[in-house]
Amino acid sequence: MQALSKKVSLFTDSVIRRMTRISDKYHAINLSQGFPDFQPPQPILDRLSQIAYKGPHQYAITWGAQNFRNALASYRSRLLGRSIDPDAELLVTCGSTEAMMVAIMTLVNPGEKVIIFSPFYENYGADTILAGAEPIYVPLNPPYFNFDPDVLEGAFRQHPKALILCNPSNPCGKVFTKKELEYIAALANTYDTYVITDEVYEHIVYKPHVHTYFASLPGMYERTLTCSSLSKTYSITGWRLGHITAPASIIDAAKKVHDFLTVGAASPLQEAALVGFQFDQTYYDDLLALYTHKRQIMLDGLDRAGIIHNTPQGAYYVLLDISEFGFHSDLEFCEVLAEKVGVGAVPGSSFFKEPIHHLIRLHFAKNDETLYEALTRLEHIKSRIKKG
Repeated sequence: MQALSKKVSLFTDSVIRRMTRISDKYHAINLSQGFPDFQPPQPILDRLSQIAYKGPHQYAITWGAQNFRNALASYRSRLLGRSIDPDAELLVTCGSTEAMMVAIMTLVNPGEKVIIFSPFYENYGADTILAGAEPIYVPLNPPYFNFDPDVLEGAFRQHPKALILCNPSNPCGKVFTKKELEYIAALANTYDTYVITDEVYEHIVYKPHVHTYFASLPGMYERTLTCSSLSKTYSITGWRLGHITAPASIIDAAKKVHDFLTVGAASPLQEAALVGFQFDQTYYDDLLALYTHKRQIMLDGLDRAGIIHNTPQGAYYVLLDISEFGFHSDLEFCEVLAEKVGVGAVPGSSFFKEPIHHLIRLHFAKNDETLYEALTRLEHIKSRIKKG
């Protein structure tokens, strides 16, 4: 029989989702795949219960139900500081995962290049390969995960079609400063490059750090596809509701790609979730306070256990240094961690293009009781895991 596509040999299955399966196998506390174990906001749940009986239950307009897009446009207009047209400048997708795939396929031809900062969310590399493009990786250097301006410009000199910017960054929690973003913007202008942003953690940015929307910088809206979702903001990761904001000419093309990828996002979930766009600023302040509290629980617990870690500036992940255990494979370490300690983590090598095997990622989007139990287990890590 004929060989399968060469593309599928260039990346693995999702290591993040694989670690969830391993966590389940050993009944470990799953701090690998980043989803909460607490309920979404009550108004969204109340609306969902109403929709369950009265609908809609059939297809919405493929690029998003009209009332959902109207509410989304008002919400995005406040965030970006400009008026967003719900009919021309928005596309509703099946999660930000599809939003990123649509964005790349809309912009990039086979053989063209895409800049990706490393570490990166694992989908970016696979998406670029599936689009037939070539990724150019630019390292973010620990411990603060800053980029070297000269290295970044060297990547731009290869005339990429697009750059992917995850801000705040998964997995390292970096929040790009306005100065850094302005430098990227200047290069994007100079080398005529599009920017695809993944801003799903836009409301989880720890003080004194501040989130700047790349599309809000002077002249950048015209060349930016802003991807985000409702998953992290409203704790509904399983609802798979994402969106792209971009100029009308780009959205018009993106609608065609989306239409033949997934047809459309779930209509009853759009109807239920749109009430979130009507929350006032108090909700987002409380969300940040919640995750600030959980971050402190996690960092204090890791310090008590004597585990070296970074301090995330945004999002809800932390990187742990496992060098002292002497494992050559961080994947093997994570499997042992799940089995012997009862905590699920993600090997850092799945996020880095560089040969890094001494970092693992945990998340802290869990109830306090879950976090305390996980940290209690981690206090025994050095006695339960032998040197590799």
